[in-house]
Amino acid sequence: MKINGKSKFKSLLRFTTAGSVDDGKSTLIGRLLYDSKSIFEDQMEHIVQSGKRLGREELDLSLLTDGLRAEREQGITIDVAYRYFATPERKFIIADTPGHIQYTRNMVTGASTADLAVILIDARKGVLEQTLRHSYIASLLDIRHIIFCINKMDMVDWSEAIYSGIKTELEQLVIKLGISDVHYIPISAKYGDNVVDRSLNLDWYTGKTFLRLIETIDILKDKNSQTPRFPVQTIIRPHTSEFHDYRGYAGRVAGGVFRPGDEVTILPSMIKSKITSIDVLGKTLSEAIAGESVAISLADQIDISRGDMLVSNDDFPVISQDIELMICWFNERPMRTGGKYLIRINSKEAYGVIKSVKFRMNIDTLEEDLINTSVCINDIACISIRTAKPIFFDCYKKNNVTGSMIFIDEGTNETMAAGMIL
Repeated sequence: MKINGKSKFKSLLRFTTAGSVDDGKSTLIGRLLYDSKSIFEDQMEHIVQSGKRLGREELDLSLLTDGLRAEREQGITIDVAYRYFATPERKFIIADTPGHIQYTRNMVTGASTADLAVILIDARKGVLEQTLRHSYIASLLDIRHIIFCINKMDMVDWSEAIYSGIKTELEQLVIKLGISDVHYIPISAKYGDNVVDRSLNLDWYTGKTFLRLIETIDILKDKNSQTPRFPVQTIIRPHTSEFHDYRGYAGRVAGGVFRPGDEVTILPSMIKSKITSIDVLGKTLSEAIAGESVAISLADQIDISRGDMLVSNDDFPVISQDIELMICWFNERPMRTGGKYLIRINSKEAYGVIKSVKFRMNIDTLEEDLINTSVCINDIACISIRTAKPIFFDCYKKNNVTGSMIFIDEGTNETMAAGMIL
């Protein structure tokens, strides 16, 4: 729908911030919200009072996102803090993730739904291990857009030479990781240079400010558009006089487009049927696209249950018990080769055994460690598993919904790891 030639609906951009400790992630977000007039008066008062209690003389905008008491006492981000704001151009959801190595798992969580990664670098320190770690995780999660913010330029006398040196090093990293869309911005998050307003101190930089860039960057939204996938979450049977015979299969479209009249195959039974209607909130839709939650009705009475999947007749996922994948280990207890875990992929569950560890990623060098293959908390590794029954899946690069899974300890119900299928 358009009004006066302009779209009535704003596009949504999800982005995550990452970087080493004290690189200024929370300050950047605070400055972005403050200078774009997106902080409410009560929030501003809360920041001022919190700063006074902590003995801060200057306004500390990082306190807007460092919401936990432990974070404010230490001046760091521990949990993933989510913030929402909008400009006339776009709506935004920000995931502010921790910088400490021991919270890598939180970065994986925050980045898993992001369209864009913003990685901060302290201009005084340059590219660090955490820069490599976060850049690698962004590429592993198939985040196709990255903005490197070289922060604290005020502390290196606004030096173009220092910025250029860091940028050159980052460009070599980007080539190694194969990331296609990358941007570089020199900023001072503390004083607002190149965050919302252009900096007079950085007049040698001719690119966009941070806000202008995230408002205008063209985000690729077609990751899962070519693979029709509909994992069934629940069955809807109203049993009312109005909908006496209604049977709908509810879930979220994981990829592609579904329309009434489409021929589909139900997995794992391999039975074929035709879509008769697609409904949501009492309305019948002409189509359902990836990301939409709907109820689909079929022409035939078929035994379908939670965990089954509707796919197009000419585009099947892989069906197998043997899977190779990259994982990030979340739990304090190390992974056990030969250990049995509950595997959950979409709404499908099955038991799986860790068969072997192919390699563990050495984040310092971005090389595969074939010798030390023990997998502990926050480690990233390539493993192979075998499930107790065949499951259906895609590779993560093809469909990041049907290509991702989590490992659960059945005894404690703890999430042990997240995996991306190769």
